[in-house]
Amino acid sequence: MGNFGGFGGGNMAQLMKQAQAMQRQLKEAQEKLAEEEVTGTAGGGIVEVTLKGNKTFVGIKIKPEAVDPDDVEMLEDMINAAFNDAMSKADDLSQELLGPMANATGGLF
Repeated sequence: MGNFGGFGGGNMAQLMKQAQAMQRQLKEAQEKLAEEEVTGTAGGGIVEVTLKGNKTFVGIKIKPEAVDPDDVEMLEDMINAAFNDAMSKADDLSQELLGPMANATGGLF
């Protein structure tokens, strides 16, 4: 019981150093996610939604030709599609930056 499930005293110090290094890497990756921007598009670029990598909303651009008072539903669908595209790109960026740490820690981070 004194060996913490197989981790001897010398190994515990090494594990703590590795944990601290992973925490630093995680913080750096989270900061990068907060800085990076991704843009999702729909309708061939008629609608663009921009998010930060951490999924914070930045803005939306809608070209005038997307605005048809007789077909508001189409515009709503394009906004939804552009938002989902941006979310997918943010997920990809998050996986790219955080994936190795999540895999190394068994999903703890």
